Amino acid sequence: MGSQKVFGSKEKARRKLADKVAESLGQPAWLESVSVDAEGRTILVILADPASPEAAEARRIEAEGKAELVSGVKSVTTVLTAERASTPPPAGDKEIGLTPAPKRVRKGARLSDEAMQQGAPAANAAKSSIPGISRILVVASAKGGVGKSTVSVNLAAAMAKVGMKVGLMDADIYGPSIPTMLGTQDAEPETNPETGRLQPVEAHGLKTLSIGYLSDPDAPMIWRGPIVMSAITQMLNDADWGTPEDPLDVLIIDTPPGTGDAQLTIAQKVPVTAALIVTTPQEVALADVRRGAAMFTKTAVPVLGLVETMSWFEDPAGNRHYLMGQGGGAATASALGLPLLAQMPMLQAIREGGDAGKPASLVDDTAGKLFHELARRVAVELDTLVSKPAPEIVFED
Repeated sequence: MGSQKVFGSKEKARRKLADKVAESLGQPAWLESVSVDAEGRTILVILADPASPEAAEARRIEAEGKAELVSGVKSVTTVLTAERASTPPPAGDKEIGLTPAPKRVRKGARLSDEAMQQGAPAANAAKSSIPGISRILVVASAKGGVGKSTVSVNLAAAMAKVGMKVGLMDADIYGPSIPTMLGTQDAEPETNPETGRLQPVEAHGLKTLSIGYLSDPDAPMIWRGPIVMSAITQMLNDADWGTPEDPLDVLIIDTPPGTGDAQLTIAQKVPVTAALIVTTPQEVALADVRRGAAMFTKTAVPVLGLVETMSWFEDPAGNRHYLMGQGGGAATASALGLPLLAQMPMLQAIREGGDAGKPASLVDDTAGKLFHELARRVAVELDTLVSKPAPEIVFED
């Protein structure tokens, strides 16, 4: 009798976990079945169209990513089927893929418009606004190491200094540097017990969230695309950034480098007001900038302009040395039909401020003036993109 109760409770637990997995996927019509064994190994049977293998693969990746986030799930295996499944597959079955044999990629290859739009909202479907956030500015760079996070932090701090309500979200899951640059490495976001929503960490007049607040700084983030996007979505939608009555003037999102899944999904599914692209003057960075600008063009996200970092180094005698090249940012901005909003020289104060958790835009006169002017230009450009009248923003020296 006792053994029957044990087995019954285990079976009930498995059914409950399977139901949780199905609920996490939204119980769509294409989900044939969910089965879970005693060890938490989960098998998804997904109805797929053999004539559309790319869509089937995208559905599989998304479903696995969401299922892996469910507490109690240890692993996920997917079976793609073109027929209605009568019974769940045995636990030993291997994943059945419908992806065709890979084709060789040749120089000059381009993503088609159809490929770019995979997973994007329908053309006539407006992106849902996020309550409590008036504008969203994405700070991006298709190349790492160009100072994108430095620009994000100092731009946000400069805006907050003049009275704007600013949020800063660190979407660079694999290399979160915002906590270090703000001096908030030991902070842990609290959860509102009534709403269950995250409370952003406040620093230097900013509301901030980063995966760095929630993870071990020395632990590698070995996450796949769907899990990365789930983390970004939770920080964006499940946090108290503001209220409809008292919204943020702008939420700045520091994105990962590149033009991969995270960047593309943010551009397609987040109600982004505009993007700001950061680069250095050297050609190896500028080539990636052109790719990044093309991605935003394809996803109908306005680009405010370019910010060139490491533009020059000035020695004590006042001579400028163009260590990273000269004129690249201006030439690229001109070729793309975009304004060059700022050129940031190599300043020791900027590096020291980032390491010490004190944004240079708040503590150094030279850096402060540069980021102050960038903040003014960005605020003006953002206002021109918003149809309804925005509150007047006055920058004073």
